[in-house]
Amino acid sequence: MLTALGSKEAEMKIVGCDLHAAQQTIAMLDRETGEVVEKTLKHEAGTVREFYAALPAPVVVGLEATGSMGWFLQLLDELGITYRVGHPATIRKAETRKQKHDRRDAALLLQLLAENRFPAIWMPSTELRDLRALLLHRHQWVRLRTRVQNALHAIALGYGVQRGHALWNRDGQAMLASLPLPPHAAHRRDELQALYQQLDENVDRLDDRVKHAAAQRPRATELMTHPGVGHVTALATEVFLGDPSRFADGKSLGSYVGMIPSEYSSGSRQRLGGLSKQGNPLLRFLWGEAAMHAVRRDPELQRFYRRKLQQKGLGKARVAAARKLGIRLWIMLRDQINYDEFCRRSPRRQS
Repeated sequence: MLTALGSKEAEMKIVGCDLHAAQQTIAMLDRETGEVVEKTLKHEAGTVREFYAALPAPVVVGLEATGSMGWFLQLLDELGITYRVGHPATIRKAETRKQKHDRRDAALLLQLLAENRFPAIWMPSTELRDLRALLLHRHQWVRLRTRVQNALHAIALGYGVQRGHALWNRDGQAMLASLPLPPHAAHRRDELQALYQQLDENVDRLDDRVKHAAAQRPRATELMTHPGVGHVTALATEVFLGDPSRFADGKSLGSYVGMIPSEYSSGSRQRLGGLSKQGNPLLRFLWGEAAMHAVRRDPELQRFYRRKLQQKGLGKARVAAARKLGIRLWIMLRDQINYDEFCRRSPRRQS
């Protein structure tokens, strides 16, 4: 789907598609006749499927990356139509005029495709997109469970009960249910406890599905050999990074995930800010959580973390450890090796 549109290819029709939630505006070039057709398609009653199914192959469609394009890409896959998804910011830089509307956007996409200047980005397969949906769904349930836990913990602390993690086992929940509370507070406690049990069961079921999916993927299984990396982090690293060869080095990986500092430098003065956070927030979160487990089990990572802790403080040390762990996982994913082989190749560990 992502092969370059070369001048020797004989695509009969090139389509620039400005996609929106309710409609799309297209500019279509017929290379045989040179005719350009502009049209607006409403996303209703199968209009879009009928239009693209009637186009004679081969067809190339170019569109900007947007959050509502999943169904459209799946439709193009079903119809066997080649598509390219472009980086929105790079596409916008190609337009010099300060006029923006749907027809101009579609014409710009068509022009970039025809001139072989389209800034195509890597797109995950349908299988990877489905696994991403599983991980995001589990993460949403975990966040809901955490909110309920915080509320129950606040109730316990408000009545002088300090149990820590023991509050969530059977004895802790029984003790919380036996607290003599006023009527409204008791009703709130009972509702939250029932909701917590339901959320906990749902998270356990989703965990089983993630474990099964990770066990079926050899690369994720190799990532789980690294200390501190579980099935969720391993599967998320594989499906969110995708093809590891598209990253030139660890710096480009850190920039992609958003674990590099923002910079506001001018002249001889360098000013660094907080994290850019321009990548996937779930992957950053999982790497941060896994890094705190890995520093307890991996000697080299532990020395690195302690050194950064003394130099930079807790917050920056955690980010640095998470970035280093992510680069390790990328190397293991790229070379298709496990943790033992990674340690064998490391010159520091050999010394």
